[in-house]
Amino acid sequence: MSPTPVALITGGARGLGRSLVSTFSSAGYRVATCGRHEPEEPIEADFLVCDVRDPDQVAAMVAEVHERMGRIDVLVNNAGGTPYASTDEMSPRLFERVIALNLVAPFYVAQVVNRVMQAQDEGGVIVNIGSVAALRPSPNSVPYAAAKNGLTGLTRGLAIEWAPKVRVVQVTPGLLRTELVAETYGPNVAAVEATIPAGRFAEASEIAGACLTLCGPGMAYMTGSELVIDGGGEIPSWLLAMGGGA
Repeated sequence: MSPTPVALITGGARGLGRSLVSTFSSAGYRVATCGRHEPEEPIEADFLVCDVRDPDQVAAMVAEVHERMGRIDVLVNNAGGTPYASTDEMSPRLFERVIALNLVAPFYVAQVVNRVMQAQDEGGVIVNIGSVAALRPSPNSVPYAAAKNGLTGLTRGLAIEWAPKVRVVQVTPGLLRTELVAETYGPNVAAVEATIPAGRFAEASEIAGACLTLCGPGMAYMTGSELVIDGGGEIPSWLLAMGGGA
């Protein structure tokens, strides 16, 4: 009888992370997640307090997950984000913290989890969550875009180094409909959605479902690759200026 698979998902308390937790849990995984603070609402996972920017906390968190659950089959490096700030006024500390959360922290977690996966007969899968900010100019979020660009390079490099036991892939979502949509876009939600060929934001469940699929046996030959899920990208600005669009 095969053991119950285990997924570790960073930043699982809200947004895409919460949907990832629910999706993997519903698929039969035993799920662990982490964050800097206890979640405000119950989630379908074992929760551990951990700042993923701290390598010592990461090592302790992964060790506890492994001890509790006996294995780690999937890691989803989901924790990330950035405040909007002009690079002309941004402090060096803020720049470094954004890079640390979105690029350095995923490496810290992946490095420790890889050691667990390499010791398992079945190996494992690491999924890094990217951003379309890395694929286009992103004013007022330059360090975030730089970090996510770096994450793509990290994904490809680790995939080569840790193969064949561990697969490393990246899922890059477009604009997501989460609890932060209204806060971020205010009354402009419909106008922003009109710039997307699909005509809407992605649902978090759609991105989570893609992550689950990538971890399955049907995708066993996929590693070092990036899956972009952005609803067709963006309608060219010159076309919108001419009155065209979706």
